[in-house]
Amino acid sequence: MGMARGGVPVAYEVAAALHAPLDVVVVRKLGHPRQPELGLGAIGEDGVRLVNTELVERLEVPPEVIDAVAAQQDEELQRRLRVYRGDRPPVPVAHRAAIVVDDGLATGFTARAAIAVMRRRDAAQVVLAVPVGPPDAVAALGRVADEVVCVDITEGFFGLSEWYEDFAQVSDDEVARLLALGATGAS
Repeated sequence: MGMARGGVPVAYEVAAALHAPLDVVVVRKLGHPRQPELGLGAIGEDGVRLVNTELVERLEVPPEVIDAVAAQQDEELQRRLRVYRGDRPPVPVAHRAAIVVDDGLATGFTARAAIAVMRRRDAAQVVLAVPVGPPDAVAALGRVADEVVCVDITEGFFGLSEWYEDFAQVSDDEVARLLALGATGAS
């Protein structure tokens, strides 16, 4: 399950190596209205909604602001689902292991939402797989996922872009193309 968008190219490679089906899990960060990079929580498919209660209380963000941001992000989440999956149902994970893949961890709140989606779909086991992340985020997600596989846990973590030669944003078209290839087993 590649986290859209950046996790899908990584998940494509993982699925190919494991001869496993590829699908997408769509989650969206709930950014602060005045500082969108500051994550107040995340939403995901199947009605998943997580709020960083400690941060929201500290910043005194009213519930109606969270609701408005969540509604706006849900519109984009639904749009992406239509583009990526169309009428195709999600790959079933009930009573199976689900591997959630992203391009790396920062705070891990969107990864928490993706894990929650898999739990709602009754996955027997949820593994989070990422190439890089800071120790605190990896440890925190280890309490949420059944297992976290992180290739490089690094103390000197400043952002994902420093770990990639090319960290250009993955397009919707690229996600759809990789999902179609993963579904057919083509490469």
